[in-house]
Formats: sequence, C-alpha cells, structure tokens
Amino acid sequence: MRSIKNSSVICILFALCVCSLSCGGSVSLTPDIEGVKPISYEIIEDKLPIADPYVLYHNGKYYAYGTRINGFEVYISEDLKHWKRSDHLALSPENSWGTRWYWAPEVYYVASKNRFYMFYTVDEHICVASADTPTGPFVQDEKKPIVVNEKGIDPSLFIDKDGTPYLYFVRFTSGNVIWVAEMNDDLQSIKTNTLTKCISAEEDWEKIQGTIAEGPSVLKKGETYYLMYSANHFESKNYGVGYATASSPKGPWKKYNENPILRRDKPAASGLVGTGHGAPFVCADGTYKYIYHAHADINNVGPRRSYINDLGFSAQGVISISGEPIRPVIIK
Repeated sequence: MRSIKNSSVICILFALCVCSLSCGGSVSLTPDIEGVKPISYEIIEDKLPIADPYVLYHNGKYYAYGTRINGFEVYISEDLKHWKRSDHLALSPENSWGTRWYWAPEVYYVASKNRFYMFYTVDEHICVASADTPTGPFVQDEKKPIVVNEKGIDPSLFIDKDGTPYLYFVRFTSGNVIWVAEMNDDLQSIKTNTLTKCISAEEDWEKIQGTIAEGPSVLKKGETYYLMYSANHFESKNYGVGYATASSPKGPWKKYNENPILRRDKPAASGLVGTGHGAPFVCADGTYKYIYHAHADINNVGPRRSYINDLGFSAQGVISISGEPIRPVIIK
C-alpha cells in the first residue's frame, strides 16, 4: 500500500537509545548489545516540517512527502525517527501544471506499471505525475488537471484487489465533501459517470469550525473498506481524524460512532493540537502506523510539523490510533 536496512537492529537501537533532540546537536545510540556498533546522527532540524504528510515504504526505506513549498520535497528514513531531506525536489513546478498552492502529495508504487505515481493538489485542482523512483523527478506527461473544469483538493488513490483504481478527493459541494470516482487504466483521468459522494461534515465534532471533511485515505482489511478522513478547518485546535466503513469502495459509508479517534483531547495526541490530515501506511514488519500533522504549538498554527503514531485494528474491526507519537527529526 505504501514502501530499513537491518530493520530489526534499527528498531532495537531506537527502542533502547537515549536521544538529545536539540536542533543542530547530535544523537548517539549506545545500546548494550554485543557486536552492534553505536550509531551517531547529526540533527539539523528537530522536526519533520511538512503538513498533509504521506509515507511510502518501498524496498527497505520510508519516503515522506507533504505540503511546505511550491513543488514537493522528499524525506528518506530507515527507522521513522531520523529523516534525510533529498537534495532535489521530488516534483518541481516546471514539471507540473499550475503555479501555486502545492498541497497534500501522495505517492504510490503501481506494480503493474512498474512506476511511481504522485497524486497532489496545485492551485486547487487535482493532478498526477509519475516517475521511475520514489525520489523523482515526478513529471506530468500532459500538464493538465485530472478534472479540468472543476476545483478539487486532497486526492488519494486506492486500487482494489480486482485491479480497479479509485480516486478519492474533495469537491467543494456545500462545504468540503469527499467523493470517489473510478479511474481510467492510465491513471490520468476519472470516469465522471462514476462520481459518488462519500463523506460530508454532518456530526457536531466535524463542524466546530467550518463544514469540512477532507484528507481521505482508504484501506481494506478483510472484506471491510475503511475511509479515514479529517474534519474541521485545519486552523482549528480541534481538527481531528475519524473514519467510516463500507462493504464497497463506493460505500455507502457508515461513520464510526465514537469518532474522532485522534484529536487534541485523545491520549495519542499527547498534548498536540490541530492534529489531522494524515495517512495510514504499512511498516517493514507489516504493522500499520499513521502519520499526521499538528500545529506548531498551542498558540500558533504554523509552521506545522508531522508526527507518527501506531494504528491498529481490534478483533471487532475497530481502528485505533495509539501510543506515544514518534517525533521525527531531520539529520545531515
């Protein structure tokens, strides 16, 4: 769904280390494990400075993308804690339609095409670009939006077991509303006759500030489809994450009755505010985690930064976001 040299060793080191997280300092990992050399990192930034984040796990490494500048950076990690910023952009504006508001990139490896696809928002339109590697450069074959004559944001791809590709995205229909459409096989366009409404902001917790449901992500567990989403305005301290379930990728969707599962008042937020617009991803060991952004602090929305928590499924199929957040850092 999304894609650690010596991953088990890295995990042990991370679990046992005592880290100094001051920006510009160094971190030494000194576990008492015979035959394992300590690893030292030079930290150049004490945060992962992206919003609307997404993680792809591929061939032993994690790749993180998000909203920050015109175009999109890519960050690379082997342990989810320590990230290196690539020295080139994953997607540059000259390789894309549009000139401003580059938001919410998601990158997928499509095995049938042996190619990576980046779905993203630019100038409030949804676009797709492709590349040979997860670091890019991603390029639009034809510089145009997926839906030419309508604004939209937050695209997210889901390919079902039968190979059918679905694109979930936000349309501005009575607020921010999540819709789905089947994609054509080239992954460049949608079948407009299949457009189906999925999720709108109707519950009290979803409308504290604005009528907004956004940031969709879909995964399948067993025979159940899960649509994770965020609600409220991203500037709200009560921005949060919920989910709905269905027996079909087009719904109808039933919202979990104990939403939200992540918000400032939930234990997993660990004091963070404005938690939301993230994405689930599969780790090296097959477990799930959830990356999301939060406000800079209690008083300031930006610059937003990203965090990672555990994501699990109960025996009854209930999703939970739990654990102490991983607080990523940028290393040299």
